[in-house]
Amino acid sequence: MTTSPSLATLRHFGPVLIVGDGRMGRALAGALDAARVPLLGPAGRGETGADAGIVLLAVPDAAIADAARAIAPGRFVGHLSGASDLSPLRGHEAFSIHPLMTVTDAGASFAGVTAALSGSTSRALTIAEALTEVLGMTGVTVRDEDRAAYHAAASIAANFLVTLEGMAEDLAATADVERDALVPLVRAAVANWAEHGAAAALTGPVSRGDDATIARQRQALVERLPERVALFDALVDATRDLAAARSPKEATT
Repeated sequence: MTTSPSLATLRHFGPVLIVGDGRMGRALAGALDAARVPLLGPAGRGETGADAGIVLLAVPDAAIADAARAIAPGRFVGHLSGASDLSPLRGHEAFSIHPLMTVTDAGASFAGVTAALSGSTSRALTIAEALTEVLGMTGVTVRDEDRAAYHAAASIAANFLVTLEGMAEDLAATADVERDALVPLVRAAVANWAEHGAAAALTGPVSRGDDATIARQRQALVERLPERVALFDALVDATRDLAAARSPKEATT
């Protein structure tokens, strides 16, 4: 069997030690093992990496610096944080890989996922690129000054979307409509956004300029979920801005 250049790189500099036995650590261990990457761990925090050439810190952001300080010198050390730059890995030849995905179990697949990469040296970036490739991900380089914006975009796309669906679920429940009834609508909306972008995917009363319907919807929030009225108003304002920015073609599709 032919060995890919990325796998050859990891075998040359490895083995790879994963520090952190949470969901991400276990998922990475399973995926790297399946890709035939020489692997150690997942190990607990405080591991020195004495037998490893590459160390991946699959730990919470607040624990990265302490975990990195425990690693013996001479290793490539990487973290998996989207928000953090490489400063917590100071003293090591450092890199970072942030998969744009949510991990829910040890069998998660990384194939087809985009990952934000950075490296303190060209060799460290090569390690990050090799790990990304063997996992089937597509790497994009994100500069340190862009990290906060990049990570906020990811949080809005994933976390805030779930918050909004929770609001929709709560309001639907007041009308004895279960969450399952909303699922096809949500899936279609996300698929349409993925294919066409936000402006072209926009539908509903705000996009049509139907202020009477919006007023009735708002009154329902006042009566049934008053704590979410401010959020509803902010979303209506943002949606109006999006609708106003559409091209004539997008407005009629």
